[in-house]
Amino acid sequence: QLQASGGGLVQAGGSLRLSCAAFESAFSIYTMGWFRQAPGKEREFVGAINWSGGVADYADSVKGRFTIFRDNAKNTVYLQMNSLKPEDTAVYYCARDRNWNSGSYRRLSAEYVYWGQGTLVTVSS
Repeated sequence: QLQASGGGLVQAGGSLRLSCAAFESAFSIYTMGWFRQAPGKEREFVGAINWSGGVADYADSVKGRFTIFRDNAKNTVYLQMNSLKPEDTAVYYCARDRNWNSGSYRRLSAEYVYWGQGTLVTVSS
């Protein structure tokens, strides 16, 4: 139900925009989240955006560099990543909240029910 795209290889300091397309009619009532998993590490929260796109929450490690926004008309959520660092290298996953009309403070994997397949972001130094 979720398809992530946009990953690739980028130099440190560069930018990438990830997209996550949802294939369900109720997309607009759910909080959407982004997580990432680096090699040998556990999956971690990156950010989340509420159903309307009006409120977003970010992990401290990406705050000020990453921006999440959504286009409900296109059933798509985006992750704009600027000032990328080698430590941002990971597989990035989008996910849909388990409950509708939740806020943006949804930082636990268990709060999400559907996951995209992941898209690899590699940042070279």
